[in-house]
Amino acid sequence: MTAPTPVIPVPPADLPGTLGALRAAGHQYRTVKQELRDNLLARMRSGETRFPGIVGYDDTVLPEVERALLAGHDMVLLGERGQGKTRLIRALGSLLDEWTPVIAGSVLNEHPMRPLTPASVAQVAEAGDDLPIGWLHRSMRYGEKLATPDTSVGDLIGDVDPIRIAQGRTLGDPETIHFGLVPRTNRGIFAVNELPDLAERIQVALLNVLEERDIQVRGYQLRLPLDLLLVASANPEDYTNRGRIITPLKDRFGAEIRTHYPVDLELELALIRQEADLVAAVPEHVLEVLARFARAVRESPSVDPRSGVSARFAIAAAETVAGAALRRAGLLAASDDRDGRPEAAVARVGDAVSVTSTLRGKVEFESGEEGRETEILAHLLRTATAETFRAHLAGLDLSGFTALVEDGTAIETGELVGSAELLRQVGTVPGLAKVLDRLGLGDAPTPEEAAAAVEFVLEGLHLTRRLGKDVTESGRTVYGGRG
Repeated sequence: MTAPTPVIPVPPADLPGTLGALRAAGHQYRTVKQELRDNLLARMRSGETRFPGIVGYDDTVLPEVERALLAGHDMVLLGERGQGKTRLIRALGSLLDEWTPVIAGSVLNEHPMRPLTPASVAQVAEAGDDLPIGWLHRSMRYGEKLATPDTSVGDLIGDVDPIRIAQGRTLGDPETIHFGLVPRTNRGIFAVNELPDLAERIQVALLNVLEERDIQVRGYQLRLPLDLLLVASANPEDYTNRGRIITPLKDRFGAEIRTHYPVDLELELALIRQEADLVAAVPEHVLEVLARFARAVRESPSVDPRSGVSARFAIAAAETVAGAALRRAGLLAASDDRDGRPEAAVARVGDAVSVTSTLRGKVEFESGEEGRETEILAHLLRTATAETFRAHLAGLDLSGFTALVEDGTAIETGELVGSAELLRQVGTVPGLAKVLDRLGLGDAPTPEEAAAAVEFVLEGLHLTRRLGKDVTESGRTVYGGRG
């Protein structure tokens, strides 16, 4: 199966096709930083969203980014893994003009009013107003490189093209240069992810780009004044402690901006809702358990704080829980057909147990916790579940649920227990309507939603030591008796 061909935007037919027509249309040349500044101010004045898809940074990171853009500064984003640094950097491209004119065929995206290379200067001088121009969409004006130890100067800046030398050109001819990623992103935004991982001798190659705005290739007497915004990301531990970014390069970035994880529970939830690709319905109280779980893991003394706990942890947890619900619905399809209505895929709090093993690899634990990783995560998950239970159902009379097992009756639930089976066991429970209302499941929940609420109450009563619990060898959970 072949990968889909990327769609290249087609410029509108009414855009000027020659340099003369461009001038007649009143087009004014602007640098990339002027373009970003003007478009950012326009969005501010109109009230339009400046950075779509960025959650949790409205009052902290984004104002600093905006100040840097308005000042025309290149910037470094510092933050632990999974804080959305790359997402934010890519969002900067939406502030560029949708279409910008370029000299047709120019490798460096040269503006027809500001040619850079000797060949383009000669081409403009010869053709004059008849110079054909092309139009570049903003999606094509963003370049990115993940810094790795094997990255070379040729990758970033450029190198001599041996084929052109073999064709008879001399080493002093600029046409013999094969330009790297940075100059090919001229008149755009270039990002270097994880800059500290770039070898120090390679970092030197970026000094001229940041300060003098030009490039040097193997000693060529060639000055190409590049027009771009350079943005980098880095882990603060690498950036400040290990000292792997050379001092002259740090000095050349105009702004150093610290990112962070979501500062409160609502932002964590908003991020999960936005980013998680859920294959089944996940009730809000289950999502809240996972959000509290992620925050608890992040704050745990057993977890290495220097590595951080990525926002992808909570997102993957939500997707895993949804997958567990879909698996249950699939396995019960043949055995739990209720009047022609199969089990719908709705997640329950018990589905979250699987994440303690499947997501263990996303967390870096302190060295003294070796062998206890799953146990630690399971404890934190129970804590998050209890906190969510208290947050939603505190003060509610739940004696109807505890009365279900006072005569020795046990209630079985678990991954492969259908909603109809669970609801048959509990029957009509006093207080269930109020529970459903508190959990936001409405007046007419589906059987699967009602079962999710019942299981949440039973687990919450167990965690608050009002109900006993046991797990059978077959994996079913049995609630009954006092905790």
